[in-house]
Amino acid sequence: MNPSLVITAIGADRSGIVNELTEVLLNTGLNIEDSRMSVLGGEFAVMLLVTGDKTAVESIKQQQKSLSDSLKLNILIKPTTSDNSNNSHKYTRYRITVEGMDNPGIVHKLARYLSQHSINIVNMQTDSSHAPHTGTPVFTVNILVDIPGEHNIEQVKNDFIILCDELNMDARFKLA
Repeated sequence: MNPSLVITAIGADRSGIVNELTEVLLNTGLNIEDSRMSVLGGEFAVMLLVTGDKTAVESIKQQQKSLSDSLKLNILIKPTTSDNSNNSHKYTRYRITVEGMDNPGIVHKLARYLSQHSINIVNMQTDSSHAPHTGTPVFTVNILVDIPGEHNIEQVKNDFIILCDELNMDARFKLA
């Protein structure tokens, strides 16, 4: 089994960043297994799960400083393990979409509920926009979660929807 690394990088957004970073990874002998990339404000942010043989892993770790300088990115490289365990009997994966008027604290309140119920957030993405006709600020949260098998899914859904109602938000659950 090849070693895995999580590489995170952030820096001023500009055209060509992804090309330059992925070219270095390819030339080093690393394979991108999973990634998240986004422009937030004027900053480009990327998280990559890469694998490769020990030589490739050591090479990219040694290049971290020069890579940061040449790409003008703050880069963090951290060893990790690939999660190949089969937790399907322990968890049920759901996609939750929450949408409504934007107000401070929404993400925290949703995360607190999930944390208090030992529900793991696998992925979360938020977006702000404006309703087409009214211009009202609309906030959308897309969450991928693992709900422990011992939980009553219907109770979790009902309680979460009650919380969202209190936040003046709509919530939808869908099996992932």
